[in-house]
Amino acid sequence: MSDAACPSEPDFDPLVPGTIRASGAIKARFEKYPGRTDVARLFECGGLRLRCPRVGQACEGVIINSGGGMAGGDRAALAFELGPGAAATMTTQSAEKVYRAQGPPAEVEIALDLAAKAQLSWLPQETILFNGARLNRRLALTMAADARALVIESTTFGRLAMGETLTRGSFSDRWRIRRAGKLVFAEDVRLSDNIAERLDRRALGGGARMIATLLSIGGDAEAELALARAALAGAEAEWGFSAYNGMLVGRILSVSPERVRKAIVAVLAGLGCGAAPRVWQ
Repeated sequence: MSDAACPSEPDFDPLVPGTIRASGAIKARFEKYPGRTDVARLFECGGLRLRCPRVGQACEGVIINSGGGMAGGDRAALAFELGPGAAATMTTQSAEKVYRAQGPPAEVEIALDLAAKAQLSWLPQETILFNGARLNRRLALTMAADARALVIESTTFGRLAMGETLTRGSFSDRWRIRRAGKLVFAEDVRLSDNIAERLDRRALGGGARMIATLLSIGGDAEAELALARAALAGAEAEWGFSAYNGMLVGRILSVSPERVRKAIVAVLAGLGCGAAPRVWQ
């Protein structure tokens, strides 16, 4: 892995001076060693850092944004590789905040690459969109046929504790999952303008202000479906899960972020993933 420069800047709107744009990256490779998984190579630049606190034999990577959030025109590139048999959980130090944008959107690129028999749990804390925020997030997962992955991304629309409503902004979330070289999952979500009004529509969000998407691939999807549904039987959030083509796919949503988070924790326990990452506490 070469120590390439931070992501180059595209043509940005002049409303956002280049001097205040942040551009950061993390590139890391994890390898399996006797009795443990650990970081083999690491590159960091900008305000992004990776720390791996010791959790027994498990490897837990914590992504830190020292800038405290993202504004319009900021860019973050995250690339993680797991070597053969490596196992890791990736999360974030806190919820990621995306502030109001005057011009171009904030950009987040996530690239995950799993070798044979590797296991990854991608469990970042939620992203919080402030009113007027603009965010483009793209996640690409490439995995071997016998690798396993659990991916959960959640988004909160507005600073709800402050009574904020998203009356303007944009959110784009693109997922592409390839297994053994074949595209097996693709999803694009786009919300813009008065996002709260759109989420109030019964067919879209039914008033929800936080939405989480879960994808598990590489395990026994039908067995996981039964476990997930059992774990959520008493959940206060709305949810829906299905299993097809060797994948478990689910959505959890609610007017309350706390209810969504509790439901995510319940699913993790129900699927046998143990407790949520320690930094979630």
